[in-house]
Amino acid sequence: MTIPELVCPAGTGAALEAAVDHGADVVYVGLRNETNARNFPGLNLTTSELMGGVRYAHARGCKVYLALNTYPQPGRLAMWQQTADQAASAGVDAVIAADPGVLRYCQQRYPNLPRHLSVQGSATSNQALSFYAEQLGVTRAVLPRVLSLNQVQKLGEKAPVDLEVFGFGGLCVMVEGRCALSSYATGVSPNTCGACSPASAVRWEEKAGKRHVRLNGVLIDVFQKTEKAGYPTLCKGRFKIGENVGYVLEEPTSLNVLPILQDLARIPVRAIKIEGRQRSPSYVARVTAIFRAALDAYSRDPEAYRVQASWTEGLASLSEGHHQTLGAFERPWR
Repeated sequence: MTIPELVCPAGTGAALEAAVDHGADVVYVGLRNETNARNFPGLNLTTSELMGGVRYAHARGCKVYLALNTYPQPGRLAMWQQTADQAASAGVDAVIAADPGVLRYCQQRYPNLPRHLSVQGSATSNQALSFYAEQLGVTRAVLPRVLSLNQVQKLGEKAPVDLEVFGFGGLCVMVEGRCALSSYATGVSPNTCGACSPASAVRWEEKAGKRHVRLNGVLIDVFQKTEKAGYPTLCKGRFKIGENVGYVLEEPTSLNVLPILQDLARIPVRAIKIEGRQRSPSYVARVTAIFRAALDAYSRDPEAYRVQASWTEGLASLSEGHHQTLGAFERPWR
């Protein structure tokens, strides 16, 4: 019986401790630079914080993975190499990378440090997975959130690496690692700078009792003061088309795989990842505790596993947008 590893986000030292203390098997983190895909001011760890976090997690039987998952541009590879060096020195248990050059550097310099393919690598076939396994020594791949459950199952039948899927958190209409939408407004690609909407380009304005949000001067949404407002991105903005105002590309919503946990475990999926390194320690603690309870319930009696109402209610208050979904997992036409 496979019990998926619970991989939880930690954008700060406090969030790392919250994840560890509430039942994470793994926490994943990033250093405070452009080498990871959650590069926001005040977020991520310093080198000393990483070392302290690794000690804290290891002392409690929890592993630490480091996200190294953006793409270095010509002449800038040294930052990614240095971050890999710092991760190895801190004693992390794996690096999560997307760029083949970064993976090659880690393979040659630190052959005993496990390498995981980031969701930013966007591998969706066994041929792609085989390439990363054979050429770059990848042992796990985080699958993009565009695959149906049937597609994940087919990958699992012959996958040369362990499979990891996202289990809770924000969804995106784009294919990870291949989106450049926000760069049209900001001039900066999320795959290179690590943020869909760089904080320097975001402006909130209070006007006539409403909150206006702009991205590099472009108005992308207007919220009532009582509305839940997530971090602004172009793909989840509301725009006026003709006389109608609404979500053009994607309405904010959250993925929640608890209803198909049995199916994922039987594939077998080796790990379930919680999205949200940009989230608060209290968010991390609550989501981690709920998924820990669900995985433990499945472990005790797989056939009797049922989603508990308290889990659903607890996650509903933490969701992005107004509802939860199985996302691409439940597409009947694939």
